[in-house]
Amino acid sequence: MNATGSDPYERAQAVGQALARRGLRLACAESCTGGGIAYALTAVPGSSAWFERGFVTYSNAAKEQLLGVQPATLAAHGAVSSETVIEMALGTLAHAEAELAIAVSGIAGPGGGSADKPVGTVWIAWAQVGHAPQARRFVFAGDRAMVRAAAVLAALDGVLERLDHDP
Repeated sequence: MNATGSDPYERAQAVGQALARRGLRLACAESCTGGGIAYALTAVPGSSAWFERGFVTYSNAAKEQLLGVQPATLAAHGAVSSETVIEMALGTLAHAEAELAIAVSGIAGPGGGSADKPVGTVWIAWAQVGHAPQARRFVFAGDRAMVRAAAVLAALDGVLERLDHDP
């Protein structure tokens, strides 16, 4: 990983530099982060060269209508699942002019958690043209703002990890 600390701006700068070096563009689909990833990325001067677009798909209907997430996936697995975020990431690639996509869905709290999916549970997926999509489950501690901030950083870290392995 190229970035350290917990500053989303520094992380976004590192992501932008890595994308620019490779001539790639990034798009994102966000639920629990509510546009936080796109905000961090677009705070970086020159981000229009490598950030293509962001979708805030907070409701299940938005996930279906804007990204093509299947109603059956949501019914069987819920919005906070590997299956859903993978479909969100693939839908982002299908509806954007980008080679790499991030998708995030989670339970930021304070309510909404369950035994299987406690508050702080966040699924993040990364999809890249020519690669199989990957999803990872996180359980972040803290209040709503802390969970959302941690999810933004984890999403950006995942981009850096994938680009570090794909020169």
